Amino acid sequence: MKSALPKVMHAVAGLPILGHVIAAVRAAGVERIIVVTHEEGEEVRAFAAKLGATSVIQEKQLGTGHAAAMASDVLKDFSGAVMVAYGDMPLLTAATFEASFAAQTRAGMAMVGFRPSDPAAYGRMILDGQGLLERIVEFKDADAAERAVDLCNAGILTADAKSFFRWANKLENGNAQGEYYLTDIPVLAKAEGVRCAVVVADEVEMMGVNSRAELAAAEAAMQTRLRACALANAVGMTAPETVFLSHDTVLEADCQIDPYVVFGPGVVVRSGAHIRAFSHLEGADVGAGAIVGPYARLRPGAVLEEKVHVGNFVEVKKTRLEKGAKANHLTYLGDARVGAGANIGAGTITCNYDGFEKHLTDIGAGAFIGSDTALVAPVKVGDGAIVGAGSVITRDVAAGALVVVRAEQKEIPGWAEKFRTRKKAAKAAKAKDK
Repeated sequence: MKSALPKVMHAVAGLPILGHVIAAVRAAGVERIIVVTHEEGEEVRAFAAKLGATSVIQEKQLGTGHAAAMASDVLKDFSGAVMVAYGDMPLLTAATFEASFAAQTRAGMAMVGFRPSDPAAYGRMILDGQGLLERIVEFKDADAAERAVDLCNAGILTADAKSFFRWANKLENGNAQGEYYLTDIPVLAKAEGVRCAVVVADEVEMMGVNSRAELAAAEAAMQTRLRACALANAVGMTAPETVFLSHDTVLEADCQIDPYVVFGPGVVVRSGAHIRAFSHLEGADVGAGAIVGPYARLRPGAVLEEKVHVGNFVEVKKTRLEKGAKANHLTYLGDARVGAGANIGAGTITCNYDGFEKHLTDIGAGAFIGSDTALVAPVKVGDGAIVGAGSVITRDVAAGALVVVRAEQKEIPGWAEKFRTRKKAAKAAKAKDK
């Protein structure tokens, strides 16, 4: 990856790759999750802990079989099936893990395979006459006939836990890489009469990430999956290929998403809402029938209730706009409450930060805030109050009141022409001196 960030911490659809794997494993009903890391993988271990997983350290990188064996002490008292999966495969699904557990129950062991369009250097899965796994041959150790096989190993293995760790401790490293291969375990199992079923999964789901290019490909594949799910759930998208979703984006049926909208993590859009083009949302809750954008930005803590309008070049952060409130143009609302039916004029800003702390602006129901108003928090504008355009509000405004804070307008007849004449004469004199 050529990055200071551990590979599995790179994000796909707003979630670290490892988070996708853990989510899929947990959705398949796995109770205990063990993450094997490099000794310098503190960031990975901290993230895994937040997701309820236990970590163990592989001090020397001696192969996949050796890595899996590192979990034996943590699971020494565990009885049941254990599954081994890779932490760099963000497109794995719970369905594949569930199928693996079911196959293991039937045969004694299961491994996942796939048929890629380009088998490249993947290990080949050699089957017997019954369709069970006979052996896996790593590409570097395979002969021409074995390399011609198109069924490839995805690296996901399911077996009885106690048997698995016994086999893992018997692995040898007499291969081209000098490593302890996880793929040798089926051979050890077969010697004890345990057969291995093969679950064939989709090629896209088996996509691993080992480079920036593969990360981008995984992102594209994930976006295709998320968009397809949204469309299947009756979300309207006129150009879905231009919409970018997060792993946890919630779009209810009959909401409409226009082209070039980006969803960061933590967004909910309710039924009937309309997100117009070129808007960016993260950590926001958009109510039924609300309209957002075009070119709007909703930041974390933005809550839009029913039928709220947030228009072009409006930014909302940690602010609740109550039912029917409107901020249609060129406005910043931060750390605020905007009451039901209130209207926020163009160019209005809440001055919420004093350089040390954030302060609240409270705008009452039905209030009208004139264009180019600065609301210096903490401040409250009462229900139904009107604030004149161009005002700087530093004190609370009573309900139903009118407040105007601006200098008195002064007019000097004929001044403009005299000014222009004087300036032209000065410019001509300067040119003559040259």
